[in-house]
Amino acid sequence: MWILENKITQFNRTELLFGGDAITKFQQTRVVVMGLGGVGSFAAEALVRSGIGKILLVDFDTVGFSNLNRQIPALHSTLGKLKTEVVRDRMLDINPKLEIEIYSDFCADESREFLLENVDFVVDAIDSLGQKASLLESVYHKKIPVISSMGAASRIDPAKIELCDISKTKVCPLARKLRKYLHRRGIYEGIPVVYSTESPIPQFPFASGSEAEWQGGRGRKRGTLGSVVYLPAIMGMWVASYVLRKLVATQ
Repeated sequence: MWILENKITQFNRTELLFGGDAITKFQQTRVVVMGLGGVGSFAAEALVRSGIGKILLVDFDTVGFSNLNRQIPALHSTLGKLKTEVVRDRMLDINPKLEIEIYSDFCADESREFLLENVDFVVDAIDSLGQKASLLESVYHKKIPVISSMGAASRIDPAKIELCDISKTKVCPLARKLRKYLHRRGIYEGIPVVYSTESPIPQFPFASGSEAEWQGGRGRKRGTLGSVVYLPAIMGMWVASYVLRKLVATQ
């Protein structure tokens, strides 16, 4: 095959699908991933493995014990470490030439402006409704391409995951609250989201221990929701797929 005869790189398999021009576009694109939980960590890794050459990782949290069931940075050896630092080291092991930056704090009002400087694409995988809504409002007005993930917890059916405009979402409680926030600010459509049409399922009580023992990391403590690795992982892959396909469509 000509591609292997001319140049062997770690992205050859991806190049066979998208073409050489697309790989060049990927390597020149700077993506910011906001949130490195179940969805964001898988999305970030998929983007780097596919050839995205510049990435900014944003997350305030440390790896907690309860993250072990679903998040890429979560290992027994990484407990207590910053997610941004763990994912950065992993990404550089995947692609040593990657241009990677990290910001280990909240995406707050005072930091949002500089975090969005010179960004080609935004991946929103933030859990907090307030921060998520403020980010999307800012990105919308700046006209920066974005893809946002909705709730992945309390769901078990991957076949119910869809991609659509925020205005067309249904069932998802997070998407409903987000729509209301955006409507109050005059935004009714134009934000693509990955979400599940599955209704959140009832949860069993903890078999042992207390909820407090499972709460880790920094930030405001929330009620614990059940989750399983494949659901946020698949949502993360949908997110990465959207970014790559949009970049190819605009090259």
